[in-house]
Amino acid sequence: MSSKPMNVSSTETNSISHFILMGFPSSPEMQLLYFGLCSVVYTLTLMGNAAIVCAVQWDRRLHTPMYIFLGNFSLLEICYVTTTVPNMLANFLSTSKSISFVSCFTQFYFFFSFGCDEGFFLCIMAFDRYLAICHPLYYPCIMTKQLYNGLVIFGWSCGFILCLIPVVLISRLPYCGPNTINHFLCDPVPLMLLSCSEDTITQFVYSTFNAIFMIGTFLFILCSYALVIVAVLRMPSATSKHKAFSTCASHLAVVTLFYGSIMVMYVSPGSGHPVQVQKIVTLFYSVITPLFNPLIYSLRNKEMKAALRKVFGTEMPVHKI
Repeated sequence: MSSKPMNVSSTETNSISHFILMGFPSSPEMQLLYFGLCSVVYTLTLMGNAAIVCAVQWDRRLHTPMYIFLGNFSLLEICYVTTTVPNMLANFLSTSKSISFVSCFTQFYFFFSFGCDEGFFLCIMAFDRYLAICHPLYYPCIMTKQLYNGLVIFGWSCGFILCLIPVVLISRLPYCGPNTINHFLCDPVPLMLLSCSEDTITQFVYSTFNAIFMIGTFLFILCSYALVIVAVLRMPSATSKHKAFSTCASHLAVVTLFYGSIMVMYVSPGSGHPVQVQKIVTLFYSVITPLFNPLIYSLRNKEMKAALRKVFGTEMPVHKI
Protein backbone atom coordinates (compact mmCIF):
# COMPACT_ATOMS: atom_id res chain seq x y z
CA MET A 1 0.00 0.00 0.00
CA SER A 2 1.30 3.46 -0.80
CA SER A 3 -0.52 5.24 2.01
CA LYS A 4 -2.03 4.42 5.35
CA PRO A 5 -5.71 5.03 6.08
CA MET A 6 -5.96 7.70 8.76
CA ASN A 7 -9.25 6.93 10.49
CA VAL A 8 -9.49 3.21 10.87
CA SER A 9 -11.20 1.53 13.78
CA SER A 10 -8.94 -0.91 15.57
CA THR A 11 -11.81 -3.27 16.22
CA GLU A 12 -12.58 -3.46 12.49
CA THR A 13 -9.06 -3.86 11.13
CA ASN A 14 -7.22 -5.96 13.73
CA SER A 15 -7.09 -9.03 11.51
CA ILE A 16 -3.64 -10.05 12.79
CA SER A 17 -3.62 -12.89 15.32
CA HIS A 18 0.16 -13.25 15.53
CA PHE A 19 3.44 -11.59 14.61
CA ILE A 20 6.64 -12.97 13.11
CA LEU A 21 9.84 -12.02 14.95
CA MET A 22 12.63 -12.04 12.37
CA GLY A 23 15.39 -11.88 14.98
CA PHE A 24 18.81 -12.21 13.35
CA PRO A 25 18.26 -13.79 9.89
CA SER A 26 21.12 -16.11 8.97
CA SER A 27 21.97 -19.68 8.03
CA PRO A 28 20.84 -22.59 10.29
CA GLU A 29 24.46 -23.05 11.40
CA MET A 30 24.72 -19.41 12.51
CA GLN A 31 21.35 -19.69 14.26
CA LEU A 32 22.76 -22.61 16.30
CA LEU A 33 25.85 -20.54 17.11
CA TYR A 34 23.70 -17.61 18.26
CA PHE A 35 21.62 -20.04 20.32
CA GLY A 36 24.73 -21.39 22.04
CA LEU A 37 26.24 -17.97 22.77
CA CYS A 38 22.98 -16.49 24.09
CA SER A 39 22.32 -19.61 26.18
CA VAL A 40 25.71 -19.22 27.88
CA VAL A 41 25.16 -15.50 28.49
CA TYR A 42 21.64 -16.12 29.85
CA THR A 43 22.82 -18.90 32.16
CA LEU A 44 25.71 -16.79 33.50
CA THR A 45 23.36 -13.84 34.00
CA LEU A 46 20.92 -15.97 36.00
CA MET A 47 23.72 -17.49 38.08
CA GLY A 48 25.45 -14.17 38.80
CA ASN A 49 22.33 -12.28 39.80
CA ALA A 50 20.87 -15.24 41.72
CA ALA A 51 24.15 -15.48 43.66
CA ILE A 52 23.80 -11.85 44.76
CA VAL A 53 20.15 -12.37 45.74
CA CYS A 54 21.13 -15.43 47.83
CA ALA A 55 24.11 -13.66 49.37
CA VAL A 56 21.94 -10.74 50.51
CA GLN A 57 19.26 -13.10 51.78
CA TRP A 58 21.54 -15.49 53.69
CA ASP A 59 24.30 -13.25 55.04
CA ARG A 60 23.10 -11.13 57.97
CA ARG A 61 26.02 -8.73 57.44
CA LEU A 62 24.31 -7.65 54.21
CA HIS A 63 20.95 -6.90 55.82
CA THR A 64 21.43 -3.16 55.30
CA PRO A 65 19.50 -0.83 52.95
CA MET A 66 22.30 -0.64 50.36
CA TYR A 67 22.51 -4.42 49.96
CA ILE A 68 18.75 -4.92 50.20
CA PHE A 69 18.34 -2.53 47.25
CA LEU A 70 21.13 -4.34 45.42
CA GLY A 71 19.49 -7.72 46.06
CA ASN A 72 16.19 -6.45 44.68
CA PHE A 73 17.97 -4.93 41.68
CA SER A 74 19.60 -8.30 40.92
CA LEU A 75 16.23 -10.07 41.21
CA LEU A 76 14.82 -7.45 38.85
CA GLU A 77 17.61 -8.21 36.36
CA ILE A 78 16.62 -11.90 36.38
CA CYS A 79 13.01 -10.96 35.60
CA TYR A 80 14.14 -8.46 32.96
CA VAL A 81 16.20 -10.89 30.88
CA THR A 82 13.64 -13.68 31.30
CA THR A 83 10.95 -11.62 29.53
CA THR A 84 12.84 -11.80 26.22
CA VAL A 85 15.76 -14.26 26.16
CA PRO A 86 13.86 -17.60 26.44
CA ASN A 87 11.62 -16.63 23.52
CA MET A 88 14.66 -15.45 21.54
CA LEU A 89 16.41 -18.78 22.18
CA ALA A 90 13.32 -20.68 21.06
CA ASN A 91 13.18 -18.63 17.86
CA PHE A 92 16.81 -19.51 17.04
CA LEU A 93 15.68 -23.14 16.81
CA SER A 94 12.29 -22.45 15.23
CA THR A 95 11.35 -22.04 11.58
CA SER A 96 8.06 -20.20 12.18
CA LYS A 97 9.34 -17.62 14.73
CA SER A 98 5.74 -16.61 15.45
CA ILE A 99 4.35 -15.02 18.60
CA SER A 100 0.66 -14.45 19.27
CA PHE A 101 -0.77 -10.94 19.44
CA VAL A 102 -1.48 -11.24 23.18
CA SER A 103 1.93 -12.79 23.94
CA CYS A 104 3.66 -10.05 21.98
CA PHE A 105 2.05 -7.25 23.96
CA THR A 106 2.48 -9.16 27.20
CA GLN A 107 6.22 -9.35 26.48
CA PHE A 108 6.22 -5.66 25.55
CA TYR A 109 4.48 -4.77 28.85
CA PHE A 110 6.72 -6.80 31.15
CA PHE A 111 9.95 -5.93 29.33
CA PHE A 112 9.32 -2.20 29.59
CA SER A 113 7.85 -2.42 33.10
CA PHE A 114 10.97 -4.16 34.40
CA GLY A 115 13.12 -1.72 32.42
CA CYS A 116 11.38 1.24 34.09
CA ASP A 117 11.72 -0.46 37.47
CA GLU A 118 15.48 -0.70 36.88
CA GLY A 119 15.60 3.06 36.36
CA PHE A 120 13.68 3.65 39.58
CA PHE A 121 15.93 1.28 41.55
CA LEU A 122 19.02 3.08 40.24
CA CYS A 123 17.44 6.32 41.54
CA ILE A 124 16.71 4.70 44.89
CA MET A 125 20.28 3.39 45.17
CA ALA A 126 21.66 6.84 44.29
CA PHE A 127 19.41 8.44 46.92
CA ASP A 128 20.57 5.88 49.49
CA ARG A 129 24.26 6.65 48.79
CA TYR A 130 23.52 10.39 48.96
CA LEU A 131 21.97 10.02 52.42
CA ALA A 132 24.69 7.65 53.70
CA ILE A 133 27.62 9.80 52.53
CA CYS A 134 26.27 13.35 52.71
CA HIS A 135 24.24 12.92 55.93
CA PRO A 136 25.89 10.01 57.80
CA LEU A 137 24.72 11.11 61.26
CA TYR A 138 21.08 11.33 60.21
CA TYR A 139 21.15 8.28 57.91
CA PRO A 140 19.99 5.68 60.51
CA CYS A 141 17.10 7.95 61.52
CA ILE A 142 16.02 8.70 57.94
CA MET A 143 16.58 5.33 56.26
CA THR A 144 14.33 3.35 58.58
CA LYS A 145 12.97 -0.12 57.86
CA GLN A 146 9.62 1.43 56.94
CA LEU A 147 11.26 3.80 54.45
CA TYR A 148 13.47 1.28 52.65
CA ASN A 149 10.64 -1.26 52.48
CA GLY A 150 8.44 1.47 51.02
CA LEU A 151 11.13 2.37 48.49
CA VAL A 152 11.42 -1.30 47.46
CA ILE A 153 7.64 -1.50 46.90
CA PHE A 154 7.76 1.81 45.01
CA GLY A 155 10.63 0.56 42.82
CA TRP A 156 8.84 -2.66 41.86
CA SER A 157 5.36 -1.19 41.30
CA CYS A 158 5.95 2.12 39.47
CA GLY A 159 7.05 0.58 36.17
CA PHE A 160 4.01 -1.69 36.03
CA ILE A 161 1.66 1.24 36.62
CA LEU A 162 3.30 3.75 34.26
CA CYS A 163 3.83 1.33 31.36
CA LEU A 164 0.13 0.51 31.15
CA ILE A 165 -0.55 3.76 29.27
CA PRO A 166 1.81 3.30 26.27
CA VAL A 167 1.13 -0.45 26.07
CA VAL A 168 -2.66 0.03 25.97
CA LEU A 169 -2.38 2.85 23.43
CA ILE A 170 -0.11 0.89 21.08
CA SER A 171 -2.14 -2.33 21.45
CA ARG A 172 -5.29 -0.46 20.38
CA LEU A 173 -3.74 0.64 17.09
CA PRO A 174 -5.22 -1.10 14.02
CA TYR A 175 -3.07 -3.93 12.63
CA CYS A 176 -4.12 -5.36 9.27
CA GLY A 177 -0.81 -6.60 7.83
CA PRO A 178 2.01 -7.16 7.26
CA ASN A 179 2.81 -8.89 10.55
CA THR A 180 6.61 -9.29 10.36
CA ILE A 181 8.63 -7.48 13.07
CA ASN A 182 12.25 -6.99 12.05
CA HIS A 183 13.47 -7.48 15.63
CA PHE A 184 14.07 -10.25 18.18
CA LEU A 185 11.46 -8.88 20.61
CA CYS A 186 8.16 -7.03 20.54
CA ASP A 187 9.60 -3.54 20.47
CA PRO A 188 7.12 -0.62 20.39
CA VAL A 189 8.77 1.26 17.50
CA PRO A 190 8.43 -1.54 14.88
CA LEU A 191 4.98 -2.32 16.30
CA MET A 192 3.83 1.26 15.65
CA LEU A 193 5.32 1.09 12.15
CA LEU A 194 3.19 -2.01 11.42
CA SER A 195 -0.03 -0.20 12.26
CA CYS A 196 -2.49 0.47 9.41
CA SER A 197 -2.86 4.09 10.53
CA GLU A 198 -0.31 6.67 11.59
CA ASP A 199 -1.43 7.71 15.06
CA THR A 200 0.58 10.83 15.88
CA ILE A 201 -1.02 11.12 19.34
CA THR A 202 0.19 7.65 20.36
CA GLN A 203 3.67 8.41 19.01
CA PHE A 204 3.73 11.72 20.90
CA VAL A 205 2.58 10.12 24.17
CA TYR A 206 5.15 7.35 23.79
CA SER A 207 8.03 9.73 23.01
CA THR A 208 7.03 12.10 25.83
CA PHE A 209 6.76 9.23 28.31
CA ASN A 210 10.24 7.98 27.38
CA ALA A 211 11.80 11.45 27.45
CA ILE A 212 10.35 12.37 30.86
CA PHE A 213 11.21 9.01 32.43
CA MET A 214 14.74 8.68 31.07
CA ILE A 215 15.87 12.29 31.38
CA GLY A 216 14.14 12.71 34.75
CA THR A 217 15.64 9.62 36.38
CA PHE A 218 19.04 10.23 34.78
CA LEU A 219 19.20 13.82 36.08
CA PHE A 220 18.13 12.68 39.55
CA ILE A 221 20.94 10.10 39.61
CA LEU A 222 23.44 12.60 38.20
CA CYS A 223 22.58 15.24 40.81
CA SER A 224 22.70 12.69 43.64
CA TYR A 225 26.18 11.49 42.70
CA ALA A 226 27.40 15.03 42.05
CA LEU A 227 26.49 15.90 45.66
CA VAL A 228 28.11 12.65 46.82
CA ILE A 229 31.37 13.43 44.99
CA VAL A 230 31.47 16.93 46.52
CA ALA A 231 30.95 15.43 49.98
CA VAL A 232 33.62 12.76 49.39
CA LEU A 233 36.19 15.34 48.29
CA ARG A 234 35.68 17.15 51.60
CA MET A 235 36.41 14.03 53.66
CA PRO A 236 39.67 14.32 55.64
CA SER A 237 40.39 10.56 55.66
CA ALA A 238 41.93 8.99 52.55
CA THR A 239 40.48 5.59 53.54
CA SER A 240 36.95 7.01 53.77
CA LYS A 241 37.39 8.70 50.39
CA HIS A 242 38.55 5.47 48.75
CA LYS A 243 35.66 3.41 50.17
CA ALA A 244 33.05 5.98 49.16
CA PHE A 245 34.49 6.41 45.66
CA SER A 246 34.69 2.63 45.21
CA THR A 247 31.00 2.17 46.02
CA CYS A 248 29.90 5.11 43.86
CA ALA A 249 32.09 4.02 40.94
CA SER A 250 30.28 0.67 40.81
CA HIS A 251 26.88 2.37 40.81
CA LEU A 252 27.91 4.91 38.18
CA ALA A 253 29.27 2.16 35.92
CA VAL A 254 25.89 0.41 35.97
CA VAL A 255 24.08 3.72 35.38
CA THR A 256 26.30 4.43 32.36
CA LEU A 257 25.68 0.98 30.89
CA PHE A 258 21.93 1.22 31.43
CA TYR A 259 21.30 4.76 30.20
CA GLY A 260 24.04 5.08 27.59
CA SER A 261 22.33 2.85 25.03
CA ILE A 262 18.67 3.26 26.02
CA MET A 263 18.57 7.03 25.59
CA VAL A 264 19.79 6.73 22.01
CA MET A 265 17.07 4.22 21.14
CA TYR A 266 13.87 5.35 22.83
CA VAL A 267 13.75 9.10 23.35
CA SER A 268 13.23 9.59 19.59
CA PRO A 269 11.46 6.59 18.01
CA GLY A 270 11.53 8.26 14.61
CA SER A 271 15.28 8.92 14.71
CA GLY A 272 15.93 6.47 11.88
CA HIS A 273 18.59 4.20 13.35
CA PRO A 274 19.49 1.32 10.99
CA VAL A 275 17.54 -1.81 11.92
CA GLN A 276 20.68 -3.85 12.56
CA VAL A 277 22.03 -1.14 14.88
CA GLN A 278 18.72 -1.10 16.77
CA LYS A 279 18.93 -4.86 17.30
CA ILE A 280 22.54 -4.77 18.50
CA VAL A 281 21.94 -1.88 20.91
CA THR A 282 18.79 -3.56 22.26
CA LEU A 283 20.71 -6.83 22.64
CA PHE A 284 23.40 -4.97 24.59
CA TYR A 285 21.15 -3.35 27.20
CA SER A 286 18.67 -6.23 27.46
CA VAL A 287 21.09 -9.18 27.56
CA ILE A 288 24.72 -8.06 28.01
CA THR A 289 24.26 -5.35 30.66
CA PRO A 290 22.50 -7.68 33.16
CA LEU A 291 25.49 -10.04 32.79
CA PHE A 292 27.99 -7.32 33.76
CA ASN A 293 26.08 -5.90 36.74
CA PRO A 294 26.89 -8.72 39.24
CA LEU A 295 30.58 -8.45 38.30
CA ILE A 296 30.60 -4.67 38.68
CA TYR A 297 28.92 -4.74 42.07
CA SER A 298 30.88 -7.64 43.56
CA LEU A 299 34.46 -7.30 42.30
CA ARG A 300 35.31 -4.18 44.33
CA ASN A 301 33.15 -4.92 47.37
CA LYS A 302 34.78 -6.92 50.18
CA GLU A 303 31.51 -7.61 52.04
CA MET A 304 29.82 -8.91 48.88
CA LYS A 305 32.81 -11.05 47.92
CA ALA A 306 32.88 -12.60 51.41
CA ALA A 307 29.12 -13.30 51.22
CA LEU A 308 29.48 -14.85 47.76
CA ARG A 309 32.25 -17.14 49.00
CA LYS A 310 29.85 -18.22 51.74
CA VAL A 311 27.11 -18.92 49.17
CA PHE A 312 29.43 -21.04 47.03
CA GLY A 313 30.87 -22.85 50.05
CA THR A 314 34.40 -21.49 49.63
CA GLU A 315 34.43 -19.10 52.56
CA MET A 316 37.83 -18.35 54.00
CA PRO A 317 38.32 -17.07 57.54
CA VAL A 318 37.55 -13.35 57.49
CA HIS A 319 38.89 -11.15 60.28
CA LYS A 320 36.57 -8.25 60.77
CA ILE A 321 38.34 -5.01 61.59
